[in-house]
Amino acid sequence: MERENSVKRLIDTLKDDDELVQLQAMGLLEEVGEPAVDPLIEALDNEDKNIRKGAVRVLGTIKAERAIEPLIQSLSDPNKWVRRETSGALANIGDPAVEPLINVLNHGDWRVRGGAAWALGKIGNKKAVDPLIKSMKDESGFVRGGAAWALSRVGDEKAEEPLKEALNDKSSFVRRVAENYLKKV
Repeated sequence: MERENSVKRLIDTLKDDDELVQLQAMGLLEEVGEPAVDPLIEALDNEDKNIRKGAVRVLGTIKAERAIEPLIQSLSDPNKWVRRETSGALANIGDPAVEPLINVLNHGDWRVRGGAAWALGKIGNKKAVDPLIKSMKDESGFVRGGAAWALSRVGDEKAEEPLKEALNDKSSFVRRVAENYLKKV
Protein backbone atom coordinates (compact mmCIF):
# COMPACT_ATOMS: atom_id res chain seq x y z
CA MET A 1 0.00 0.00 0.00
CA GLU A 2 2.86 2.37 0.83
CA ARG A 3 4.50 1.79 -2.58
CA GLU A 4 1.16 2.33 -4.31
CA ASN A 5 0.68 5.66 -2.54
CA SER A 6 4.25 6.69 -3.36
CA VAL A 7 3.70 5.87 -7.04
CA LYS A 8 0.47 7.89 -7.10
CA ARG A 9 2.23 10.85 -5.49
CA LEU A 10 5.03 10.65 -8.05
CA ILE A 11 2.50 10.54 -10.88
CA ASP A 12 0.74 13.58 -9.41
CA THR A 13 4.13 15.35 -9.33
CA LEU A 14 4.31 15.08 -13.13
CA LYS A 15 1.95 18.07 -13.35
CA ASP A 16 4.45 20.34 -11.58
CA ASP A 17 5.33 23.45 -13.61
CA ASP A 18 9.04 22.87 -13.00
CA GLU A 19 10.43 20.60 -15.72
CA LEU A 20 13.26 19.45 -13.45
CA VAL A 21 10.70 18.24 -10.89
CA GLN A 22 8.86 16.40 -13.68
CA LEU A 23 12.09 14.75 -14.87
CA GLN A 24 12.99 13.67 -11.34
CA ALA A 25 9.54 12.16 -10.84
CA MET A 26 9.83 10.31 -14.15
CA GLY A 27 13.24 9.00 -13.14
CA LEU A 28 11.89 7.70 -9.85
CA LEU A 29 8.91 6.08 -11.59
CA GLU A 30 11.31 4.38 -14.00
CA GLU A 31 13.22 3.02 -11.01
CA VAL A 32 9.99 1.63 -9.55
CA GLY A 33 9.49 -0.15 -12.87
CA GLU A 34 6.84 -2.86 -13.22
CA PRO A 35 4.85 -1.99 -10.07
CA ALA A 36 4.27 1.50 -11.52
CA VAL A 37 2.83 0.25 -14.84
CA ASP A 38 -0.85 -0.07 -13.88
CA PRO A 39 -1.03 3.36 -12.19
CA LEU A 40 0.80 4.86 -15.18
CA ILE A 41 -1.71 3.29 -17.57
CA GLU A 42 -4.52 4.81 -15.47
CA ALA A 43 -2.74 8.18 -15.67
CA LEU A 44 -3.10 8.14 -19.48
CA ASP A 45 -6.69 9.31 -18.87
CA ASN A 46 -5.72 12.13 -16.51
CA GLU A 47 -7.01 15.60 -17.39
CA ASP A 48 -3.51 17.10 -17.00
CA LYS A 49 -1.45 16.88 -20.20
CA ASN A 50 1.85 16.84 -18.30
CA ILE A 51 0.75 13.80 -16.31
CA ARG A 52 -0.31 12.04 -19.52
CA LYS A 53 2.93 12.97 -21.29
CA GLY A 54 5.09 11.88 -18.36
CA ALA A 55 3.18 8.61 -17.96
CA VAL A 56 3.64 7.87 -21.66
CA ARG A 57 7.38 8.54 -21.47
CA VAL A 58 7.87 6.32 -18.43
CA LEU A 59 5.83 3.48 -19.94
CA GLY A 60 8.04 3.64 -23.03
CA THR A 61 11.22 3.67 -20.96
CA ILE A 62 10.01 0.72 -18.88
CA LYS A 63 9.04 -0.97 -22.19
CA ALA A 64 5.78 -2.11 -20.66
CA GLU A 65 4.25 -4.43 -23.25
CA ARG A 66 0.87 -4.50 -21.54
CA ALA A 67 0.72 -0.74 -22.09
CA ILE A 68 0.78 -1.10 -25.89
CA GLU A 69 -3.00 -0.94 -26.40
CA PRO A 70 -3.51 1.98 -23.97
CA LEU A 71 -0.61 3.76 -25.70
CA ILE A 72 -2.18 3.13 -29.09
CA GLN A 73 -5.25 4.94 -27.70
CA SER A 74 -2.97 7.83 -26.67
CA LEU A 75 -1.99 8.36 -30.30
CA SER A 76 -5.31 10.23 -30.51
CA ASP A 77 -4.69 12.35 -27.41
CA PRO A 78 -5.91 15.95 -27.87
CA ASN A 79 -2.42 17.25 -27.02
CA LYS A 80 0.18 17.01 -29.81
CA TRP A 81 3.09 16.66 -27.35
CA VAL A 82 1.41 13.66 -25.73
CA ARG A 83 0.86 12.15 -29.18
CA ARG A 84 4.52 12.69 -30.14
CA GLU A 85 5.72 11.21 -26.87
CA THR A 86 3.38 8.26 -27.44
CA SER A 87 4.88 7.52 -30.85
CA GLY A 88 8.32 7.47 -29.24
CA ALA A 89 7.16 5.28 -26.35
CA LEU A 90 5.70 2.70 -28.72
CA ALA A 91 8.96 2.76 -30.70
CA ASN A 92 10.89 2.14 -27.47
CA ILE A 93 8.75 -0.90 -26.76
CA GLY A 94 9.83 -2.14 -30.17
CA ASP A 95 8.82 -5.33 -31.96
CA PRO A 96 5.90 -6.22 -29.68
CA ALA A 97 4.25 -2.96 -30.80
CA VAL A 98 4.65 -3.61 -34.54
CA GLU A 99 1.39 -5.50 -35.22
CA PRO A 100 -0.79 -3.11 -33.18
CA LEU A 101 0.84 -0.16 -34.97
CA ILE A 102 0.30 -1.76 -38.38
CA ASN A 103 -3.36 -2.25 -37.44
CA VAL A 104 -3.87 1.46 -36.81
CA LEU A 105 -2.38 2.54 -40.14
CA ASN A 106 -6.03 2.34 -41.28
CA HIS A 107 -7.41 4.40 -38.38
CA GLY A 108 -9.87 7.18 -39.21
CA ASP A 109 -7.67 9.90 -37.66
CA TRP A 110 -4.68 11.01 -39.73
CA ARG A 111 -2.78 11.89 -36.54
CA VAL A 112 -3.06 8.28 -35.34
CA ARG A 113 -2.02 6.91 -38.75
CA GLY A 114 0.91 9.29 -38.90
CA GLY A 115 2.06 8.58 -35.36
CA ALA A 116 1.93 4.87 -36.11
CA ALA A 117 4.01 5.32 -39.28
CA TRP A 118 6.65 7.33 -37.44
CA ALA A 119 6.83 4.75 -34.64
CA LEU A 120 7.16 1.93 -37.16
CA GLY A 121 10.05 3.78 -38.77
CA LYS A 122 11.83 4.09 -35.45
CA ILE A 123 11.33 0.37 -34.79
CA GLY A 124 12.54 -0.59 -38.26
CA ASN A 125 10.84 -4.00 -38.47
CA LYS A 126 10.48 -5.28 -42.06
CA LYS A 127 6.97 -6.62 -41.29
CA ALA A 128 5.79 -3.03 -41.68
CA VAL A 129 7.14 -2.50 -45.22
CA ASP A 130 4.02 -3.47 -47.20
CA PRO A 131 1.58 -1.58 -44.93
CA LEU A 132 3.88 1.47 -45.05
CA ILE A 133 4.01 1.29 -48.84
CA LYS A 134 0.20 1.37 -48.81
CA SER A 135 0.37 4.42 -46.49
CA MET A 136 2.41 6.25 -49.14
CA LYS A 137 -0.96 6.78 -50.89
CA ASP A 138 -2.64 8.29 -47.80
CA GLU A 139 -4.55 11.56 -48.25
CA SER A 140 -2.58 13.13 -45.38
CA GLY A 141 0.88 14.56 -46.04
CA PHE A 142 1.78 13.83 -42.41
CA VAL A 143 1.01 10.15 -42.92
CA ARG A 144 2.80 10.01 -46.28
CA GLY A 145 5.79 11.77 -44.74
CA GLY A 146 5.89 9.34 -41.84
CA ALA A 147 5.56 6.38 -44.18
CA ALA A 148 8.31 7.69 -46.49
CA TRP A 149 10.63 8.34 -43.57
CA ALA A 150 9.82 4.92 -42.09
CA LEU A 151 10.50 3.15 -45.39
CA SER A 152 13.80 4.99 -45.77
CA ARG A 153 14.79 3.82 -42.28
CA VAL A 154 13.76 0.19 -42.78
CA GLY A 155 15.73 0.11 -46.03
CA ASP A 156 13.90 -2.71 -47.79
CA GLU A 157 14.35 -2.92 -51.58
CA LYS A 158 10.54 -2.97 -51.99
CA ALA A 159 10.57 0.65 -50.81
CA GLU A 160 12.62 1.91 -53.73
CA GLU A 161 9.80 2.14 -56.30
CA PRO A 162 7.26 3.83 -53.97
CA LEU A 163 9.96 6.30 -52.91
CA LYS A 164 10.76 7.03 -56.56
CA GLU A 165 7.06 7.77 -57.09
CA ALA A 166 7.18 10.02 -54.02
CA LEU A 167 9.57 12.34 -55.87
CA ASN A 168 6.39 13.83 -57.38
CA ASP A 169 4.46 14.05 -54.10
CA LYS A 170 2.74 17.37 -53.38
CA SER A 171 4.45 17.47 -49.96
CA SER A 172 7.97 18.92 -50.07
CA PHE A 173 8.86 16.89 -46.97
CA VAL A 174 7.86 13.62 -48.66
CA ARG A 175 9.86 14.58 -51.76
CA ARG A 176 12.92 15.48 -49.65
CA VAL A 177 12.81 12.18 -47.72
CA ALA A 178 12.50 10.25 -50.97
CA GLU A 179 15.39 12.18 -52.57
CA ASN A 180 17.66 11.60 -49.58
CA TYR A 181 16.90 7.88 -49.53
CA LEU A 182 17.39 7.44 -53.28
CA LYS A 183 20.75 9.27 -53.14
CA LYS A 184 21.96 6.65 -50.66
CA VAL A 185 20.79 3.65 -52.69
